[in-house]
Amino acid sequence: MTTAILLADRGVIEVAGADAGKFLHNLVTNDIASLERGEARFAALLTPQGKILFDFLVFATGEGRYLLDCPLSLAADLEKRLNMYKLRSKLTVENRSAELEAGAFPDATEAPKVEALALASDPRAALGWRAIAEKGKIVALGERGEYDARRIRAGVPLGGVDFTYNDAFPHEADMDLLAGLDFKKGCYVGQEVVSRMKHRGLVRKRVTPYRAKGDAPAPGETIRAGEIEIGVTGSRAGDEGLALIRLDRLADAKEKGDAPMAGGVALEFVEKN
Repeated sequence: MTTAILLADRGVIEVAGADAGKFLHNLVTNDIASLERGEARFAALLTPQGKILFDFLVFATGEGRYLLDCPLSLAADLEKRLNMYKLRSKLTVENRSAELEAGAFPDATEAPKVEALALASDPRAALGWRAIAEKGKIVALGERGEYDARRIRAGVPLGGVDFTYNDAFPHEADMDLLAGLDFKKGCYVGQEVVSRMKHRGLVRKRVTPYRAKGDAPAPGETIRAGEIEIGVTGSRAGDEGLALIRLDRLADAKEKGDAPMAGGVALEFVEKN
């Protein structure tokens, strides 16, 4: 049986109308123009300087309607920001977090049976399926910790824990590795900075998985290799975790044989490309 896990920290924004698809496509980091019903895309809305303001999953539900699965704490701000951008576009933007909820099916290998408004495989990593439904329609049998453990093992960052909104670039949050950036689509807010980082190889920091020699340290712990600060810890589950690290400093530490430490615990990293 496929286990559903309710994601109570997620909100839902509805963008609907004749111009909804074009509006989102021209604004966010991924290709929305080709998104079809039954699919989801991982994307973000950036500042003009290329930093992440909001990240979300975009679901197409047909008839010019899209549902954005976003952090609940940012839903009201996202609604306000999208309304600011819409100008004379023929669409509406509505925060529907009070009536809709998001659920994850991390062990599902095919579409789970759930009465959902939107249902699609998670486009990022090995996270199964994702659904948006009216509240009460998702019968949650699993614990949130199970989802987070799978997310951490897959190397999928959580905004506000593994990176800071309005401070991190998409590459630093691994969006380029998690199908969150389309480098072939046209312009969008912050696109020039993102393209420059890709083509010039300017990525200095990344959220990177690690395994601890014991229980993983709490989020927010400074990571040092010798006397050098190389990053900060984020999400954790058991002895596994994620950390935002300086790639060059981690490489130097490995060359010198200095073990990264945080909270008195040694950490072993797997570097990302």
